[in-house]
Amino acid sequence: MPALRLIEHFDQTVIRWLKKYHDALARIALFIVFFWFGILKVILVSAANPLVSDLLHKTLPFITFHTFIICFGLYEMLIGLLFLIPGQERLAIALLIPHMIMTILPLFLLPTITWQGFMIPTLEGQYIIKNVVIIALAFTVAARLHPIKL
Repeated sequence: MPALRLIEHFDQTVIRWLKKYHDALARIALFIVFFWFGILKVILVSAANPLVSDLLHKTLPFITFHTFIICFGLYEMLIGLLFLIPGQERLAIALLIPHMIMTILPLFLLPTITWQGFMIPTLEGQYIIKNVVIIALAFTVAARLHPIKL
């Protein structure tokens, strides 16, 4: 029985710690992903650049890739920063929504790049589909917000 109580105590301790810090951890995780991926675009070394370029040519061919990728990277960095700033979560999520819509488009507009067969994503497709986790994490942050009082 002492071993079972030790396990139970450990479990309770971990859960208490997670309840205390999960919001901060979620915000930091969102910051890391958006800021890091954004800065890679700004300095033009992102592995996603070819996919972004192909999508840009399909959707907004009148914008140069160089201009778009810098702006897109800065946009991602801004989303990441806003998740860190208390009180800016709503703005971060508002910016996240069009970002997620735009990043899902290759699944439909660039199927030869994102799918290798029916329901079998390529590595690029997997990269896009994992955004479901980002959306869920953003919802977790949003769920902890207090309603606006006018």
